[in-house]
Amino acid sequence: MIHSLKYLWLPLLIFFSCSPEQPANDSLRFSVSYPSQFSEEPLDGRLILMLSVDSTSEPRFQISDGPDTQLAYGIDVDGWKAEEKAYLNDTVFGYPMASMADIPAGEYYVQALLHKYETFHLASGHTVKLPMDQGEGQQWNQSPGNLYSTPVKVSIDPKGAQTIDIELDQEIPPIPAPEDTRYIKHIKMKSDLLTEFWGRPMYLGANILLPEGFEEHPEAKYPLCIFHGHFPYTFEGFREEPPDPDLPPDYSERFQLEGYNRIQQQEAHNFYKTWTGPGFPRMIIIEIQHQNPYYDDSYAVNSANLGPYGDAITHELIPFIEEKFRGIGEGWARFLYGGSTGGWEALAAQLMYPDEYNACFAACPDPIDFRAFTVVNLYEDTNAYYLPSKFKKTPRPGHRDGRGHISATLEDMNHRELVLGTHGRSGQQWDIWQAVYSPAGEDGYPKPIWDKRTGTIDPEVAAYWKENYDLRYMMERDWDQLGPKLKGKIHLYCGDMDNYYLNNAVKLTEAFLENTENPYYEGEVAYGDGAEHCWNGDPELPNAISRLRYNTMYVPKILERIKESAPKGADLASWRY
Repeated sequence: MIHSLKYLWLPLLIFFSCSPEQPANDSLRFSVSYPSQFSEEPLDGRLILMLSVDSTSEPRFQISDGPDTQLAYGIDVDGWKAEEKAYLNDTVFGYPMASMADIPAGEYYVQALLHKYETFHLASGHTVKLPMDQGEGQQWNQSPGNLYSTPVKVSIDPKGAQTIDIELDQEIPPIPAPEDTRYIKHIKMKSDLLTEFWGRPMYLGANILLPEGFEEHPEAKYPLCIFHGHFPYTFEGFREEPPDPDLPPDYSERFQLEGYNRIQQQEAHNFYKTWTGPGFPRMIIIEIQHQNPYYDDSYAVNSANLGPYGDAITHELIPFIEEKFRGIGEGWARFLYGGSTGGWEALAAQLMYPDEYNACFAACPDPIDFRAFTVVNLYEDTNAYYLPSKFKKTPRPGHRDGRGHISATLEDMNHRELVLGTHGRSGQQWDIWQAVYSPAGEDGYPKPIWDKRTGTIDPEVAAYWKENYDLRYMMERDWDQLGPKLKGKIHLYCGDMDNYYLNNAVKLTEAFLENTENPYYEGEVAYGDGAEHCWNGDPELPNAISRLRYNTMYVPKILERIKESAPKGADLASWRY
């Protein structure tokens, strides 16, 4: 986390009131207000109430998909004035318990948070209210400017007539900009394309990792590697200093490793030594900052709801970086790689801009065939949450560990998102897929792929997804035109025990690729035996380590691709020092 937030557990004064302004109440409810010192203008946003039995951290950091999640309830507020009370009661939808009436009586730590919305007047003519990123990477519980209350311990009985008053008494502070170093630079540019779409200034940024000898070799021009993934505050996994000997070791539950934080620091320092050492290819690596009002990144494609991010990245940001940092600036010298979201982006950008990039290395990509949208076939299934049956409800799994143990269902994951935001505004995974892939609805928000409460799939929206964002289908449909441009460029890697079942879509895509003709795709598809999410194609190392070595795994592969594919007369010398 960027901020270290400290707070005190304070006793709560509970008010039971009945007045003309506040009618009598015969069940549990919460009233929330904020003082005028935070805003003289009315506020819009999502008001989230959280209850927890765990005092180890604030409730706002305890809402998750897994079994340790605490309780959350949410309502939209529009034109909410200072000192005005907003109420949440047993009619408000919650997660994981849908109604407050079902909460067991007892003592809870209670906290409320307002995730602020901004009004956008889109080029389409629609007006929408969305949370603008404030430099945190679209995290509702850490976004600067959001208001929240100090957690308080309360005795709750859902069966009694009880009104609990909460005041939002704190505001999340701004995030300082990261500092440049010799190797890492941070840039930001206004995008004309995105500004026109959103109706207000919009920016793209990037974290740049410069090669060893950049300043000493002003004549050199470099190939460019785009490392796609989630919002990066700065360039991660690169550490000039040795590991901190005083760092208290933590424990990774996922990998069952003691001191995983120390392992991460050691790997980051090892990469620094490799990057600056003799013989390693001298290239530029960038991580893009394209956080937006729907998510921590844009998926790097053009979208009816997010705007022309694909064009903005490919035709505005990348040329800007290449000019500023002496990139070669030609398609044969640009490469894409990444994992998970970044894996999907790498493959999608390669397909949609086949002449602008020379290869993609896509690890554990988000679903690239919507017949396996994790565990849902969007074209044949009618419900995303349950298997079809006349007599029983079998929930579809959403997350598993490497032994196949389920920790969340698709219904769990989507209901959490619904509490965090209606109209696809949660800033979470399923909502961003919908925002990127769906057409805009009549209200200006993304048209739902399925009913968020029930899971009923909309086949018309699924058909739109298929034609525009089902990457396997698009390759198969357009192979006559795309095939010659993609020959040798597609490389896919996935663990066969991916936590989100992403290997299912990779398998379907592999079946198509291995049967391509005129030309044969001449790429690579590989699977990690028993490997979980983020496996990058390394058959020798455990997943806990390989996931930290994307750069050292793919840069040498990129060098080999350059050797075999660079056009006659290409600059293969100035950057090989």
